[in-house]
Amino acid sequence: MTTHGAQPPTPAVTASYPELEAALKEALAGVPYTSEYILDELVVTLPPEHVLSACRVLKDHPRLAFDYLRCISGVDWVANLQVVYHLWSMSLRHKLVVKVNLPNDNPRVASVIPVWRGADWHEREAAELFGIVFEGHPDLKPLLLYEGFEGYPLRKSFAQGVKPGREAEAAEKPRKAVRPPAEKPPEKGEGAP
Repeated sequence: MTTHGAQPPTPAVTASYPELEAALKEALAGVPYTSEYILDELVVTLPPEHVLSACRVLKDHPRLAFDYLRCISGVDWVANLQVVYHLWSMSLRHKLVVKVNLPNDNPRVASVIPVWRGADWHEREAAELFGIVFEGHPDLKPLLLYEGFEGYPLRKSFAQGVKPGREAEAAEKPRKAVRPPAEKPPEKGEGAP
């Protein structure tokens, strides 16, 4: 008998990180990748041309079963762009982060919508705000910005007024720290509290 609002007990995590890494090595045999542990997550970095096929394997392999895409993030590291996929296995209760590095001048990677339908919104957001092209995405129309908006507002070069397509030139220039001008605090009686 369960009471209304009671949650079922949470099953324990079934795979340790060494077991997860062994399953990845088996599942991604033939795919060049690197892996590392960051905080409490195993992080795998793949070449962009292997993303779609690797994600299918990550979802379908019985020892991995990454059936839930938590989110996709775009990252601007100035020298390159990166797409980060956060995955979770609901049945096996383990997580994984997949990273893909892309060039600034032509950031293209396959859409993972054929694997996880929930990638739709995340890919549209990264396309709109970072200029990343998700090849095979059914509709990359803008979500947040108006039609015709120029530039990619989450790229670091955008804040410096760099025109789209000229990021490589901007990456070579040294960055200046932007600080607000120093102001003398108002004297008492001149608007000071």
